[in-house]
Amino acid sequence: MTAVHLPGTPVIEGGHLISTNPATGDEAGRLPVATADDVARAVEQARAAGQWWAGLGFDARRDRLLRWRRLLAQRMEELAELVHVEGGKPVADALVEIVSAVEHVDWAARNARRVLGPRKVRSRLILAEFSAHLEYQPHGVVGVIGPWNYPVFTPIGSAAYALAAGNTVVLKPSEYTPVAGQWLVDTFAEVVPERPVFTAVHGLGDTGAALCRAGVDKLAFTGSTATAKKVMATCAESLTPVLLEAGGKDAMIVDADADLDAAAEACVWGAMTNAGQTCIGIERVYAVEPVFDAFVDKVVERAGRLTVGADGADVGPITMPSQLDVIRRHIDDALARGGRAALGGPDAVRPPYAHPTVLVDVPEDAAAVREETFGPTVTINRVRDADEALTRANALPYGLGGSVFGRRRAVAIARRLRSGMASVNSTLTFAGMSTLPFGGVGESGFGRIHGEDGLREFARAKAVTRRRARSPLPSTTFERTPADVDRLVKAVKLLYGRKP
Repeated sequence: MTAVHLPGTPVIEGGHLISTNPATGDEAGRLPVATADDVARAVEQARAAGQWWAGLGFDARRDRLLRWRRLLAQRMEELAELVHVEGGKPVADALVEIVSAVEHVDWAARNARRVLGPRKVRSRLILAEFSAHLEYQPHGVVGVIGPWNYPVFTPIGSAAYALAAGNTVVLKPSEYTPVAGQWLVDTFAEVVPERPVFTAVHGLGDTGAALCRAGVDKLAFTGSTATAKKVMATCAESLTPVLLEAGGKDAMIVDADADLDAAAEACVWGAMTNAGQTCIGIERVYAVEPVFDAFVDKVVERAGRLTVGADGADVGPITMPSQLDVIRRHIDDALARGGRAALGGPDAVRPPYAHPTVLVDVPEDAAAVREETFGPTVTINRVRDADEALTRANALPYGLGGSVFGRRRAVAIARRLRSGMASVNSTLTFAGMSTLPFGGVGESGFGRIHGEDGLREFARAKAVTRRRARSPLPSTTFERTPADVDRLVKAVKLLYGRKP
């Protein structure tokens, strides 16, 4: 019979990490905890495997990644059920997550050669005797520390691009969803059985710290801003470069000429999908005065129809039990400061669930506006115009994504959002667009996954010059003469000293 533990809380027992269902406490699986020595060995093995993997070249890696993509697509229902059991996410949401992940594997595999392959670069006149060549070489071993809220999509967003670029990967999944992470590694080994190209280590925060110190050549982290700072500090000990995708407090702006039905539908999805446990989720909305009341009514009507429960519901349990206290505190603080609950309220938090909550007219200094909530809640505040909405939206140190609904000025408003990404007349869509980079600014981190920038993130530029003729303007030699320097100065003045 399956053991029952405290719902959602990882347990270390007999040297194993036990993952539990956040709704029922049923055991979802158990995996051996990696010691610091185990982590170091995993990195050493990945480094040895990396010589083979990089040596395969773009085409052979492409074929293997596409075989993995095929396996993921064929077995996505199996993986979705695992994600549901382990993290509580509704199966339909898990399937949408996996669909996006499959798309990213395909794009990375098919485009790595085009983006990273060697190519000639034009020379400049001053160094016309040299040819120029640029290529991107893999870092070596990439460590990936993944989150629990999107245990498939997010690790693959780093791992698939790193693998396509010729790196090997050691994944440390979240302790809340280790079984899903191990499933990814195991299925990759089915299509690439020759060497440990993609492996996993399991444990709590100390295992992640050990990975940072294990000699990886780059570390990609997704998680809270507080933990991102710790990861960066640890990696700084060895000058290991990092890619950080940290917290968010994304805003939606609803302008006067917006399609309110579409905006309300997107707002509810952006705020409530995955029980609001989305780093790019919509947590704040600023609606201009003329449409504020109608927009709130439409959001409340749609959010009020959502079902909450373990199986077959729209909104599943909160994966991390401690987050329930954060959600409750944010709701209570918003109401104590004069905000109003148009839906939900103090009784919305009923462990292990948080029911949809819409808060309106919440002061800008409230926790529900300034801190990441990570629950199915959203604040909607009225503003005079889009300029005031932008001022409020850009006031926080976060800068991950955002959304704008409107017609005439929507794109111009989106460009002024202080964020790494923005959706116009939709929410979250930039995440599934494999051709676009994904990442934030400020306390939302730095670096990019996905798209061409995501491939380059996991490779280092290598510049090569080759002399092809005698220099007409010798300068980088002690054999130069005063006449050579004089000719060089005259040439530069002739080329660049004139009025443009």
